[in-house]
Amino acid sequence: GVCAGLSWMSGNWSIMQMSSLAPPTSYVAPPPTNTSQWPPPPDWKAPSFTRAAQFRVGATLVLFLFAAVSNLALLGSVWCGRGRRLASHLRPLMLSLASADLVMTFVVMPLDAVWNVTVQWYGGDVLCKLLCFLKLFAMHASAFILVVISLDRQHAILHPLDALSAHRRNRVMLLLAWSLSLLLASPQLFIFRAIRVEAVDFTQCATHGSFSRRWQETVYNMFHFTTLYVVPLLVMSCCYSRILLHIHLQHLRDKAGESYLRRSGTDIIPKARMKTLKMTVVIVLSFVVCWTPYYLLGIWYWFQPDMLRVTPEYVHHGLFVFGNLNTCCDPVIYGFYTPSFRADLAACCRRTKSDASLRSPDRLSARHKADPATNNQAGH
Repeated sequence: GVCAGLSWMSGNWSIMQMSSLAPPTSYVAPPPTNTSQWPPPPDWKAPSFTRAAQFRVGATLVLFLFAAVSNLALLGSVWCGRGRRLASHLRPLMLSLASADLVMTFVVMPLDAVWNVTVQWYGGDVLCKLLCFLKLFAMHASAFILVVISLDRQHAILHPLDALSAHRRNRVMLLLAWSLSLLLASPQLFIFRAIRVEAVDFTQCATHGSFSRRWQETVYNMFHFTTLYVVPLLVMSCCYSRILLHIHLQHLRDKAGESYLRRSGTDIIPKARMKTLKMTVVIVLSFVVCWTPYYLLGIWYWFQPDMLRVTPEYVHHGLFVFGNLNTCCDPVIYGFYTPSFRADLAACCRRTKSDASLRSPDRLSARHKADPATNNQAGH
């Protein structure tokens, strides 16, 4: 199937096994439960919860816990903590990035883990369509928001005097990013459905039967590969290339003795702006490093489906887990470059430790003995 827009991103290799089946010679009318029935091929074997899949589930749960806590902390810091001191045009960007990572965390990771454990699909047709839509929506939103951040940094460095319009411009770009994510994910609602294999009591959420030819599914996959990875990568690369070229030209002017430009306010990059630029570059690089191996694996599968029999199962599962690591990287990178976020975390830890010590049995006993009113009531 094409869950998350890519057949190999389905969360379970059993979906890919079903969607690679040849279309049946005669269509079997779906039963009243809106679950399509398909006869199993002669050599079809139901998948199982393998050791590699168990590793994938365990690693995904660890990433889920870390990503949930760290991204919620980031969201809280920027929304109501010291992160409110960020520039007004930067706050919506970081809030959107944390929100997109949380959608990935609470939709993609649990769905992937549960699906690997159950192997087949038990959620019904409506939930099949909805979750596959949400999965692709989350992945698009995460990529598009990084594009918006890159465009914002480019404008801030190349046009530093145009900061007044940055807030309105970023709001428009963020609205466009979220809207495009919804639009591009909407086909999932129509091509996915619960499919039941006759005679073997096996149901799966897949796209089998939605494409009459294999090349149509490949085109669909390649389209989402382009929107999820190629276009964002090209735009981000263009933005940061222009930024690097601008900085390089500034250094050349300085070496040429044009010292008056250094104090003009247009050619020098303030330390705070440069620090934000470094942070966004690292965030983009983490996205590229984490997801590139998995996308390359998907391209290989599209054009050579037999690669599933060639590569070990641990490779497939490991690369997907490595891609999800990107969701955990963003708050870590933000914390590394932002002292206010670290201060909020330290304050939260101190409050938690203080509350725990106040609720400890020894402290409660000491307070009970030291409270005269309590002692008098006990005497009565």
